[in-house]
Amino acid sequence: MKNNKKFETNSIRAGSIRSDQGEHSEALYLTSSFIFKDAEEAAARFANTDQGNVYSRFTNPSVSMFEDRLAALEEAEQCVATSTGMSAILACVMSLCNTGDHIIVSKSVFGTTVKLFDNILTKWGLRVTYVSLTKLNEWKSAVKPNTKLFFVETPSNPLTEVCDITSLSELAHESNSLLVVDNCFSTPAHQLPIKFGADVIIHSATKYLDGQGRCLGGAVLGKKNQMSLVANFLRSAGTSMSPFNAWIFFKGLETLKLRMDAHANKAMDLALWLEHQKSVDRVYYPGLPSHPNHALAMKQQSSGGGIVSFEVSGHKKEAWDLINSTKLISITANLGDTRSTITHPASTTHSRLSQQERDDSGIKDNLIRIAVGLEDIDDIKMDLSHL
Repeated sequence: MKNNKKFETNSIRAGSIRSDQGEHSEALYLTSSFIFKDAEEAAARFANTDQGNVYSRFTNPSVSMFEDRLAALEEAEQCVATSTGMSAILACVMSLCNTGDHIIVSKSVFGTTVKLFDNILTKWGLRVTYVSLTKLNEWKSAVKPNTKLFFVETPSNPLTEVCDITSLSELAHESNSLLVVDNCFSTPAHQLPIKFGADVIIHSATKYLDGQGRCLGGAVLGKKNQMSLVANFLRSAGTSMSPFNAWIFFKGLETLKLRMDAHANKAMDLALWLEHQKSVDRVYYPGLPSHPNHALAMKQQSSGGGIVSFEVSGHKKEAWDLINSTKLISITANLGDTRSTITHPASTTHSRLSQQERDDSGIKDNLIRIAVGLEDIDDIKMDLSHL
């Protein structure tokens, strides 16, 4: 049955399972396994002819509730929860690709994502080509007869570049490939890639879906025929989400829209302020008219998001000096928290990339990334007053 409820309602009501105890706030199911009423039911569960719970590695009510709620928000047919955002990427590729398949990946992806492709997945016979996120001609030129996936982050980490999801999905489908979109920065509260033609959505639930920096988790979403392959991979590989973490994320989704709106409003304010600071050479934020992908971002997203990156005048020393001068903002590489965070991508999130790879991605030594939290924006500006 089609879900016709609005986003805010689904974020609070979708996916709820209640026991015969009648609890109002959904219960947390901390159990490794489930009891069967008889041997016949046990056999039916293991044969998948009875869809009840078996073992929490692949069936647990707390995890199912999170999966169903996030699927409703992303307007996807099915969601499969994973242990981390990186395991979501691993599960997606290992499930949907075979030895010898080719994947085209944006150069503007998280540093660890690059290492997953280059150091691990290629060992199993996958071939990877990196292209510019925003140059469609490079994607077209990279297509091979064995291309299976296009993989992007939009907006990207950390420069908030934005790709044309519709055009990229059309190109992918022309080559019988699937478009995979990491929707971590915008979340379904501000962007629905499936509406623009994306096939698979990736999330690090660790970030905005939780919203308070408490737990690790990830998710893969898409059509049921694709997600059944991902679910089967997790059942055997075991990179599953824990029930406790799922319950945390499930409750976090209740406030997702409220939080994302607040993050975006404060980030826009900060981005405008940064543009007027003499010691700032450039600001990267999709909500700014100065952003090269601003018009496209405003077509695909309902806001510029909560991430602001900027280049300070100088080099690494000047960037580090500013970071070290902060007293309020947390110096950490995580993002999506109620607390604002600040990091130097070249020496943290993207430090495992070579200098050439960072240069190709536009990540300079004077670049700083701020994930704007929910503190008062004037206090955040004051903490950056050494600019």
